[in-house]
Amino acid sequence: MERRRAIRRTVATDEPLAHAKLRTGGQLVVLDTSTWGALAETTERLLPGRHLDVHIVTPTGRILVRSRVVRAFVYHLQPDAIHYRAALAFEQVVDTRPCETSVPAVLLSLTNAREKADSDRSDSGDIVFDERLTA
Repeated sequence: MERRRAIRRTVATDEPLAHAKLRTGGQLVVLDTSTWGALAETTERLLPGRHLDVHIVTPTGRILVRSRVVRAFVYHLQPDAIHYRAALAFEQVVDTRPCETSVPAVLLSLTNAREKADSDRSDSGDIVFDERLTA
């Protein structure tokens, strides 16, 4: 049974929307989004039911969106960090169409370095627990 209000789309790593920020300063990597919510990855501990203010960049500019954590789970463990994935429900409709501008090269290099580290980790023979979010 489909309960989503809107169609989701995957957010490309070079889109401004891919890099959101919590009002408290924490960073979010937006993986997919719709006009009513987003799936994001962060090192911030986000508990279901918590209300957040999220700064995101849309085609109309940067906005602050009030959101609620619907689901959250541990996605990846490192010796010095815990990575969470959280489903956020926006309290208002947000224009999440792809923007015409791109992310600065500095942010892209950080994302590429992380992807390389993930691929190196998977090639090392270590056990990786990779949970997928199901609806």
